[in-house]
Amino acid sequence: MRQTTRRPFLIGALVLAFAPAFAPAAAEAAQRRGAPASQNPAATHAMIDKAAEAILPKVIAWRRDFHEHPELGNSEFRTAKAVAEELKALGLEVQTGVAKTGVVALLKGGRPGPVVALRSDMDGLPVTEEVDLPFKSKATADWAGQRTGVMHACGHDNHLAILLGTAHVLSGLKAQLAGSVKFIFQPAEEGPPQGEEGGAPLMIKEGVLTNPKVDAIFGLHVFPYETGTLAWRSRGIMAAGDAIDIVVRGRQTHGAQPWAGVDPIVVSSQIVLGLQTLVSRQVDLTIAPAIVTIGSVNGGNRRNIIPNEVKMAGTLRTYDQGMRAQLMERIRRTVTLIAQSAGATAEVAFTEGLPVTFNDPALTARMDPTLRRVGGARILPNVNPSTTSEDFSFFQEKVPGIFFFLGVTPRGTAPGDVYANHSPRFFADEAALITGVRAMSNLAVDYLK
Repeated sequence: MRQTTRRPFLIGALVLAFAPAFAPAAAEAAQRRGAPASQNPAATHAMIDKAAEAILPKVIAWRRDFHEHPELGNSEFRTAKAVAEELKALGLEVQTGVAKTGVVALLKGGRPGPVVALRSDMDGLPVTEEVDLPFKSKATADWAGQRTGVMHACGHDNHLAILLGTAHVLSGLKAQLAGSVKFIFQPAEEGPPQGEEGGAPLMIKEGVLTNPKVDAIFGLHVFPYETGTLAWRSRGIMAAGDAIDIVVRGRQTHGAQPWAGVDPIVVSSQIVLGLQTLVSRQVDLTIAPAIVTIGSVNGGNRRNIIPNEVKMAGTLRTYDQGMRAQLMERIRRTVTLIAQSAGATAEVAFTEGLPVTFNDPALTARMDPTLRRVGGARILPNVNPSTTSEDFSFFQEKVPGIFFFLGVTPRGTAPGDVYANHSPRFFADEAALITGVRAMSNLAVDYLK
């Protein structure tokens, strides 16, 4: 494996490689004409780029501090305190203790207008870090009854630092903003501890999208694309993940006399095969992909006894809300009717997980030029959807939103040296941070104009 210790200290050169080409000529021309920057997009964009470059050393410092001191969901006390202090120093209206440890801040622009929300998650994962960094996490915590290491293995430390940097940039443009920006620092995106509420649903329940009412929301996630790449797509970008539990009941009998009972093992086999035709034959895969997987089948305890019941467990992954509902109904119908045809009965239960991370088509089309401009040559504007899930999707069920990926894998990294999010060896190249600040800042400003 390639050594990673030296990577964070290559920031200077990498940032120059990814820093934007500023537009000083446009800004100076606007000043000569006496036009305010708010009426001259090129000048405003140049100001954002300059401010992002200026705040970058702090963004890097914040990211390293958060990385070294990760906290699990609903326990982000140190993280929340640091975030709140920084936002208060900017003169923003700050709420703490939202959804247990969340922080929400409001920046009111110089002129009236809509409200745009920008969101970062805050929690780490119960993972022991294996990346050799000077700011490597040594934190530990109790999780599921065991002592474990804690690591920002999903990159939320980067999201925190990027949104704090964005708050600094936009605070400097306060007088020019036609509307307000709500900064949402959300706990427990990876899920709260068992038995607790948390994450985006609890923030929504406690009114994060109201007072003032949010009109649109943006969020990003670091991902193992090439450093500085912006990747997005309209409609479903991350999957809904739902659990499937099936119980097939037959009639127990001797294995040598199957005609004297109803064999739930054979019925279950037919159900598994029948479910495979749902995706391949009954839904329009040109709209979006879908996955139906049965991962566990349990029934019987002796070779010569046909059991009374079989239990199966599986997962449903979809990227389109309509297809999700359609497949749930067809799974239920397929399971019950196959069982009925054999004289058995069957029950299907769905445990709804995270919804589809669904990028509003109209909003995505509107903000597409912004993402293209910020990303430059490093863009994936119709990236393949990811089979992972995100609780940002709950916000998108309430207001139009866009969720996009920010690449953090150094250019030229061998495929075998790339570790995915949630790996103890996940590594995020800090050279991508400035692109994240620019993207979030430009999205907010361009939406409000």
